[in-house]
Parts: sequence; structure tokens; C-alpha cells
Amino acid sequence: MPFPFCRVFALQTVGFLHSLRDSKGYGIVAAKQSLRQQIFKRITKAKRDVFLTREFCELRDEDQVIRALRELVADHVLVRLGKGVYAKARVSNLSGRVVLASPGGFQAVAQQALTRLGVQWEPTDAQRAFTEKGSTQIPVNAVVKVKGPFARKLRYGNNELILDR
Repeated sequence: MPFPFCRVFALQTVGFLHSLRDSKGYGIVAAKQSLRQQIFKRITKAKRDVFLTREFCELRDEDQVIRALRELVADHVLVRLGKGVYAKARVSNLSGRVVLASPGGFQAVAQQALTRLGVQWEPTDAQRAFTEKGSTQIPVNAVVKVKGPFARKLRYGNNELILDR
């Protein structure tokens, strides 16, 4: 035997858990997760629908985080709403297209994004009248009143958040 102390290891992958086992099944060593896997894990555990790039910057450099988020967008886990703003996504059972995972749609996601960005906003008069059962007209466009400066564009597909000052 030329190498009496040599052991054979096998890499076993279950979901995102990587482990090394020797030929006898002993010695489990967890491998380090990639940045993409760490971000995916945080997103799936979170109860909210909107995420900002800066939330993941403590994991790695901002460029690496943006690259990992771009991969998650390509894998239909996230949707990019604007600069540094992402929302959970899922594939529609009906059309097979990528849609927002939030049951409230674009309006709810846009409002969550404004809140996460620290922007003070309030619903428009038409939205308030509809939610208080004072009107039967359903507001079609996503419109919010913004207090203070805010210049970002938030959009998804054909929907764009309209800012009322």
C-alpha cells in the first residue's frame, strides 16, 4: 500500500447543505455556503416581500452582493423593482411567467419598498375612499403621496409607481 493513511471522501449534496463523509460514513464536515446560497436562505426565511441591496452588504462586498442578486433574478427567485430594491417572485401556474409573490400585487410591494427605504408616504384620497368602503371605484394605478424628496423609479413590468406630491 503506497498511501496507508489516505482516506476516500465523498461530497454529498442535499439542497444547499454540502457535507464531506469518508468511506465509512464518519467525519461530517459542513462546507461553507456560497453568497448566493446565504442570500437565498435569508430571503426564504423572511416574512416580508421587499429586500434592499444594503441588507446583504455585511455578507460580502457590494459588487458581489449585486452579482448574487442578479443570479437570483435570473433564477426567478427575485424581481428587480428599481435600483437596489428587489421583491420576492414566483412562477405563475397559469401563464408560466414570473410574477410577484406578494398577494397584494405591485401596489403592496411598492408601499413596502417605500417603507423599507425610509420614505414617508400615505395613500391617495381615492385609495383611502376605496379601503374605507366609501367608493366602489377601484384605483387602477399604483399612486402614493410622498412627503419629502424621493427620486427613484419603482417599476415591475408595465406597472410603475406614480408619486403624488
